[in-house]
Amino acid sequence: MHDKDLYARILGIQLPWRVTEVALCLEAGEVQVEVAVDGAVRCPACGQASPGYDTRERRWRHLDTCQYRTIVIAQVPRVNCATHGVMQVAVPWADAGSRFTALFEALVIDWLREASLTAVSRRMQLSWDEVDGIMSRAVARGLARRQVAAPRRIGVDETSFQKRHEYVTVVCDLDGDRVLHVADEHTEASLATFYKSLGPAGCAGLEVIALDMWRPYIAATRQFVFEADRKIAFDKFHVARLLGHAVDLVRRAEHRTLRSRGEDTLGGTKYWWLTNPERMDAQRWREFGPLRQSALKTARAWAIKELAMALWGYVRRGWAAKAWAAWLQWALRCRLAPVRKVAETIRKYLWGILNAIMSRTTNALAEGMNARIQEIKRRACGFRNRDRFRHAIYFHLGGLDLYPVAAAPNAHTTS
Repeated sequence: MHDKDLYARILGIQLPWRVTEVALCLEAGEVQVEVAVDGAVRCPACGQASPGYDTRERRWRHLDTCQYRTIVIAQVPRVNCATHGVMQVAVPWADAGSRFTALFEALVIDWLREASLTAVSRRMQLSWDEVDGIMSRAVARGLARRQVAAPRRIGVDETSFQKRHEYVTVVCDLDGDRVLHVADEHTEASLATFYKSLGPAGCAGLEVIALDMWRPYIAATRQFVFEADRKIAFDKFHVARLLGHAVDLVRRAEHRTLRSRGEDTLGGTKYWWLTNPERMDAQRWREFGPLRQSALKTARAWAIKELAMALWGYVRRGWAAKAWAAWLQWALRCRLAPVRKVAETIRKYLWGILNAIMSRTTNALAEGMNARIQEIKRRACGFRNRDRFRHAIYFHLGGLDLYPVAAAPNAHTTS
């Protein structure tokens, strides 16, 4: 097989395109493959045969040939379409606007799934911006192709973008383990953009919406979703986090009081009070026994928290409501200010907690997504640009088909 035929097969080039020259440039460390077009050319918009207008030389980086970079060079014609005017003809080996062949972009996408953008840039001998461009185009392709059936159960959570309380809103499909929407900030408008994208029919199809007790998210859901108060479910883990923080505040205040009297009873016990008892081994549970059974205020706050966590197993709404009403009486009379404050919040939003209990819904998937997003951010050493942060989330967690159309079917595994 001649070198021209070899590279025509490698690049998937067919008529009217043909390889005219293959040259090894040792000084540049490149194999240059020149391609030309024969015969009629067509408008890339409508496919109609059109008269040529002029040609422009373009270059694309292809997969390396041994230790040499492979550069595809073509005089790409422009056509003068009667309907669409002057347009550049599409080439079969690369997507429009890219300086890389589809197979090269597919390889970079595969590497980006495994390593950070900086590492891929270094190993592929590309600039940081070039790799970021490949990722951005991949995400744009994936979002344009995505035809997801309207979700039934979604989880909404915020995740930190940078320090100084900067957040983005993330909506995930609780049934599909993928991110559906990423928006700046964690405001009512942030979630409203997702509901607008679903449309009235998509919003009507929502059955469960797992949220934190964040008023802007509740307001947006009530605005766009019919019977929202029947569908909103407040996450058990968020309630646990609120109560755990209240227990810790009680512990800190009591620890300061005890130390002022020369007692160190609560010293070094922070994580005993915050750890889920189910995750404690037998030895730690025995060591924790005297403290949790003591007359300490912290022990009382901990008992109130643990009782709340035991109230999520009910199967009838009426019985669950009675149990929570009894718990609220205890929590509101306990004279522990942090616990009473959380109890007031729970009383206000009890309807959503009962929805979560009846639907057996948690936001654990959204919390897991949050952890994975933070890992993406850590691996990238942080993001300064919100668009790049959003692209990284969609790239890794959006469940998108990221690869160029021109890439051979066996060149990658579709997502």
